[in-house]
Amino acid sequence: MTESRSDAPRYVKLGSSELSVFPLSLGGNVFGWTSDEAESFAVLDAYAAAGGNFVDTADVYSAWVPGNTGGESETIIGNWLRSRGNRDSVVVATKVGLHPEAGGLGAANIKAAAEGSLRRLGVDHIDLYYTHQDDDTPVEEFVTALDALVREGKVRAVAASNIGADRLAEALAFAEREGLAKYVAVQPHYNLVSRDTFEGAPAEVVAAHGLATVPYYALASGFLTGKYRPGGAGVASARAEGAARYLDDPRGPKVLEALDTVAAEQGVEVATVALAWLAARPTVAAPIASARTVDQLPPLLAAAALELTPAQTALLDDASA
Repeated sequence: MTESRSDAPRYVKLGSSELSVFPLSLGGNVFGWTSDEAESFAVLDAYAAAGGNFVDTADVYSAWVPGNTGGESETIIGNWLRSRGNRDSVVVATKVGLHPEAGGLGAANIKAAAEGSLRRLGVDHIDLYYTHQDDDTPVEEFVTALDALVREGKVRAVAASNIGADRLAEALAFAEREGLAKYVAVQPHYNLVSRDTFEGAPAEVVAAHGLATVPYYALASGFLTGKYRPGGAGVASARAEGAARYLDDPRGPKVLEALDTVAAEQGVEVATVALAWLAARPTVAAPIASARTVDQLPPLLAAAALELTPAQTALLDDASA
């Protein structure tokens, strides 16, 4: 067995910001969806106890659940922060642009949506505020609106999710030229079986401007946990269909085989290896992974302390190419 890990939590600087974060971000998309408030509190408690301090949510989570309106995840996180009295030790990231009643990146919507998120979170500032998805709003409009939130002290740093290389470069150039708050991070769809969604032009812009990367779908909707296998029934869950589609990709079984090999060598679970590979990619600060229950959390947390060998990294690189 080859072991390369440390028990001491480490933290990384998020791009050019003053934010220091745990190298695994806890996804809040399941809060108010597949995890009720009690389960969510337990997961948040366990994450924080392990040294985790970077919680990711959005104003639209979880509007897709019948009876929900959006913002349920933010509300649960806000209730947890108040009940634990730990606001100052948690980096809270949320997003604007996809809420059913506050969609788009227009200036008025960004202002109103931020106020809604602040209210649901029960905080006086958002640590990291993402534009959730790019649209046809001029960069001058949304960059200026985000800068206003920073100047008012309602947001500490801004970032972008689901944005193309050209629009990212345009937004960064405008902010630089006008002396406005610039994006410090991006949140792309990126994992071992989805590399072309980030590598190439987007990754090059990120690297050139010193941004941090905080990938979502880090475990490919659960596929990279190893629960879904060729010829197997998989695991019944709200996300099973999304994960199982990777079995139809020729790379899917090859990646699972490589993950199995490395996991056996390291004496860890498959998910731990998948996250460790991603965390070691250029510019990546903290992959995002969610846990519905406390039992699902340990293999995710273990990735923060796992270092793969060059040979193990090469094996995974080749399988996922």
